[in-house]
Amino acid sequence: MRNQEAKLLAQELKTQAYILGGFVAIFWIVEIVDLLFFGGALARLGIKPHSLTGLRGILFAPFLHGGLAHLIANTIPFITLGWFVMLQRTSDFFIVTAITMLVSGLGIWLFGTPGFHIGASSLIFGYLGFLLLRGYFQRNFASILLSVIVGLFYGGLLLGVLPSQPGISWEGHLFGFIGGVLAARLIAKQKRSVR
Repeated sequence: MRNQEAKLLAQELKTQAYILGGFVAIFWIVEIVDLLFFGGALARLGIKPHSLTGLRGILFAPFLHGGLAHLIANTIPFITLGWFVMLQRTSDFFIVTAITMLVSGLGIWLFGTPGFHIGASSLIFGYLGFLLLRGYFQRNFASILLSVIVGLFYGGLLLGVLPSQPGISWEGHLFGFIGGVLAARLIAKQKRSVR
């Protein structure tokens, strides 16, 4: 039995690595293609507040970055927090990602400052919101422990939801965080209704 469980765990970890690796590969390929062939012009596919064409950015913005430094800064927290989201169920990652993209995208579009908003940081803040509040909503030991661990290591990121530096989409951070909290509540409700 233990051998079978070990195989299942190994398969699950492999699947999670493929999912996260796939997302990161898309981020990097898009950024390299943008830099080499478009001179950074793909940023115009990001979210442009109050513009009808800016709505398409809800789908594209998390995959676009403003240069390699921006992408590098987002890669490690995306992998780390994204994997933490998958710890209880790999499928949680897709639910949290979709809700975060929608909530952060609409929030930016409705309330964002002028310009194009891009980057995976809205997803990172969504994962952070999900992980910090998962323990509160699910009320089981594993979820609470993970919330505490994430709070200790990544709690300082919460300052990113406040206006700070020009050119940084604090609105993306704020609405991404809200999207993650909503996802935590929804997933906890689903789990309670299944019991």
